[in-house]
Amino acid sequence: MGANVPDRFATVAVVDTNGLLRGQKVCGDDLSGILEDGMGMSPAQLALDPTDVFLHLPGITDDTSDYHDSRLKVDQSSRVTVPFEAPQDSALYLAEFTGDAQALCPRSVLRRMVDRAAEAGYAATLGIELEYTLFDETARTLAEKDFDQLLTATRHASHDLVIYQAAQSEFYGAVADMCDTLGVRLAKMHEEIGGGFMEACIRAAPALSAADQAVLFRNFVRVLAMRRGQTVSFMPRWSEEADSQSSHIHVSLRDRAGEPVFWDPSEPHNMSVTFRHFIGGLQQFLPEVMLVFAPTVNSWRRFAEGTFAPPAFTWGIENRTTCLRVVGESAGSLRVENRLPCSDANPHLAAAATIAAGLAGIAGRIEPEDPVVGNGFTSGGGKPLAKSMEAAIAAMRESEFATQWLGPRFVETFTASRLSQVEQFRGKTLIDERRRFFELG
Repeated sequence: MGANVPDRFATVAVVDTNGLLRGQKVCGDDLSGILEDGMGMSPAQLALDPTDVFLHLPGITDDTSDYHDSRLKVDQSSRVTVPFEAPQDSALYLAEFTGDAQALCPRSVLRRMVDRAAEAGYAATLGIELEYTLFDETARTLAEKDFDQLLTATRHASHDLVIYQAAQSEFYGAVADMCDTLGVRLAKMHEEIGGGFMEACIRAAPALSAADQAVLFRNFVRVLAMRRGQTVSFMPRWSEEADSQSSHIHVSLRDRAGEPVFWDPSEPHNMSVTFRHFIGGLQQFLPEVMLVFAPTVNSWRRFAEGTFAPPAFTWGIENRTTCLRVVGESAGSLRVENRLPCSDANPHLAAAATIAAGLAGIAGRIEPEDPVVGNGFTSGGGKPLAKSMEAAIAAMRESEFATQWLGPRFVETFTASRLSQVEQFRGKTLIDERRRFFELG
C-alpha cells in the first residue's frame, strides 16, 4: 500500500487445511479494533475441500455441530500487500483460530512446533520448493472440456530449458513482480520435467515466515494465472502421463546464539551428532505422519513407479533418489531436504511435522540407518511408504508420536477428514479428482 493511503478495506484470512487462504474484507474503520480484539470465523472453514465440499470433522461438521464462530487472533506482523488490488484495499493480515479450534488450525500447529523447538534451544530455518503446472485453460474451457484433453502452457518436457523460460518471460516477470509486492523472497524459478511444469523456490527463512510465503505464493500465483486467461494446478498427479509434483522442504537448525548445529567437520560428511539424530527422527517418525505430506486422494497417484517420488524412507548424501537428501558444503548451508511432501501438502502442516520428527529424533538420540549410495529407486532399503491413503490414516491414528507432538485433537480431526475424502472418492476416476482439486487444490 502506498504511503499515507488509509485502509478502505483490509483482508483478514486464515490458512485452511488445504493451504488456501479463507478470509473477509473488513472495513478500514473497524480494522484497529479487529487487530486488537480479533474477529469471528467458523472453524467449519477447516472442514472444506478446495471446492467447498464438506469433509467430516468430529464436533465441527457432524450431528453435534452448531457451526458457531470461533475467535480469530490477527498476527499484526503478518501484514502484506496484495497484488492486483487498489492501494486502499490491498492490505492482507494472517490470523489464527483461538480456543478449541486452535488445535486444528494449520498456522497454530506450526507456531506450537516453533515454540517447542525454542524450548529445546533451536530455531528452524526452512527453504520450500513449490512445483506446479501452468495450463492454457480457463474456468470456462475446463468446464467445456469436462477437465479432459487439457492444454499445458508448453508442450514438451523441458527441465531448465531456457527456450521455454525465455518464451514465457512475461509470465516469469509477472511472478517476480507479484512476489516483490507480497514480500515473498524467491531464490529461483525454472522449468521442470513436463509440459507447463514449473518450480519456484522460497529463500531460506524462519519456519513460520517460510510457510507463510509458500502459502502466499500458492494462492496468488493462481490469481495471476486467472487474470492472464490461464490456470495453475498444484495437483500432485494431474495426469497419469505427467511426472509427479512435490513441495520439498529444506531444513536446518540453529542454536540460541544463532550458530548452525548440523555442521561438525570432525564427523563423516561434516554431519554433527545432532544432525544424525535429526535424520534418525525423520526416518522413524515420518512414516507415522505420511498423511500430512500426502493429504488427498490424488496425492497417492504421485508414488507410482517411474515418477521422481521417493520409494522409501531412505536418506543419502546429495542423492535425489532418496526421501531425505543431505545437501550443503558449509556450516551455513548444510541441511536436509525432505522430498516426501506432495505439491498439495499444506506448507504449515508439512513444516510442523518435519520439525517435530527431527526434534523427536534429537530428544531420543535416534541413529539413522546407513545412507543409500547409488540409485535409491533400485537399491532397496529403508522403511517402505504406506501403500494407500487408508493405511496412512491408520498409521497416524495409532501414532503415539503424532498424538504427543501434533496433538490428539489434530490427529482426530485430520484423519477423520481424510477418511471422509477417501469415502467420497470410492469408485471415482482421475477426472473426478480434477473436478475437485485441479483449480484450487
